[in-house]
Amino acid sequence: MKRITGILLSVLFVFMSFDAGAAEVFYEDGYALYESEDAAAVSTPEAAISEDMPVAVRAKAAVLMDADSGIVLAHYNRDEKLYPASVTKIMAMLLVAEAIDDGTVKLTDEVTASTNASSKGGSQIWLKEGETMTVDELLKATAIYSANDACTALGELIAGSSEAFVDMMNKRAEELSMNNTNFVNCTGLDDDTTEHLTTALDVAIMSRELLKHEFIMNYTTVWMDSLRNGETELVNTNKLVRFYEGTTGLKTGTTNKAGCCISASAKRGDTHLIAVIMGSSNSKDRFEGAKALLNWGFSNYETVKPKIDGSKITQVNVIKGEKESFMPQIPQTLSVLIPKGEYDKIEQEVNVSVDVEAPVEKGQTVGNVVLRLNGEILGSYSLTAPEEVKKLTLTDIFKRMISVFAK
Repeated sequence: MKRITGILLSVLFVFMSFDAGAAEVFYEDGYALYESEDAAAVSTPEAAISEDMPVAVRAKAAVLMDADSGIVLAHYNRDEKLYPASVTKIMAMLLVAEAIDDGTVKLTDEVTASTNASSKGGSQIWLKEGETMTVDELLKATAIYSANDACTALGELIAGSSEAFVDMMNKRAEELSMNNTNFVNCTGLDDDTTEHLTTALDVAIMSRELLKHEFIMNYTTVWMDSLRNGETELVNTNKLVRFYEGTTGLKTGTTNKAGCCISASAKRGDTHLIAVIMGSSNSKDRFEGAKALLNWGFSNYETVKPKIDGSKITQVNVIKGEKESFMPQIPQTLSVLIPKGEYDKIEQEVNVSVDVEAPVEKGQTVGNVVLRLNGEILGSYSLTAPEEVKKLTLTDIFKRMISVFAK
C-alpha cells in the first residue's frame, strides 16, 4: 500500500511540475515568490509600460544588447541608478570565472566557510562555519540558487576578505566603463544601504563580459541540481532556463527596494542576446518582459558572416621586386548582427594599391575592404601581401635582360 501511495504521489508531482500555470514557490534573496498568474512578490511601486520600447515591458528600466558586439538594440531608462538585488552576483561570478580561467583558482579547490560567510541571510545553502566545499559546488550554489553564503565564501577565497572582494568588483566595473555602478557587497542585499546601485546598461555590460567565459553556462543553464550528496536541493531562480528556448542564463534578483530584476541571456543560431529588466513589480512581469525583448530581438535581427567578393580585388604590381606582382590575401570576416533580410544589401568598398615598391614583407598591408550596410560600417579588413617579395639585385636585373633578349 505504501509503495502504491508513493507511486501516486510521484505521478502527481510530475504532473504538477509540467503545469506552467500552477503556483510554484521558491526563495530568492530571502523572499518567497509565489509564481502564479496574479501573484505580486514585492512591495515596489507599479512599474509602468515604457512607450519607448518596441515591446511591452513593465519595469523601471530595460536594455536589450547583442552579446557578441555589445550593440544596444533597445533600451529604456538604461542609465537610471537602481538597486540590482542578486543580479549583483554577475560581477562576483565574473571575478571568479576570470580567476579560474587565468589559473589562480581551480574548480576543485576546497573552501572553508568563515564565520562571515556562514552568517549571511537571505537565500542561502546554510553553510556552517568550518564546513568545506569546492569552488565548483559554491559556484553552482551561487549561479543556480543565488546563495549569499556561497557567494561570500567565493569572494573571500578570491580576495581574502569580503571588503577586498567588493573593492575588486568596483575596480572591475570601472575597467568595463560601468560608470554608474557602485557595489557595497557581493550579494545584492540592500536592507542597510542606499549606495548599492547600478543601471540596466551596466548590468548588460557585465553580463556580456561574464558570457565570454563559456564554462559559466555549465552552471547558469541548470534547472535543478543538489549539494551534500543530494541533501541540499538547488532550483534555479531563473524560470527561463526551464521554459525559454536557447536560454544561457543568467541571473535574477529580488528585494523590496529593487523589485524583481533579471539579466536574461539566450542564444539561437549564432545570435546571442542579453535582456536586462530592472524594477518590475512582480516576478511574472520581469520574466515576460525579458521574453518579449528576446523574442523581438530574435525576430528582427540575425548574426551573419559576410563574404568578401574576391573578383573585385586586383593584383598588386611590385616595383623592382623579384616577383612582378601578387594577389592580395583576403582576410576572414567577423560575424556581425544585422536586421533580418538585409544581407543582400551589404556593400563592399575595395581600396587596393596599384603597385608597391620592393622589398615587400609578408603580411604587409596593401589595401582594405570596407563593408557597409545602410551607410554604416560593419567592418574594415586589411588586404595583405601573402608572402615576402625581395628587392631585385643587379644580378637579378641582368638575368631578366638576358631572358628578354633570348626571346
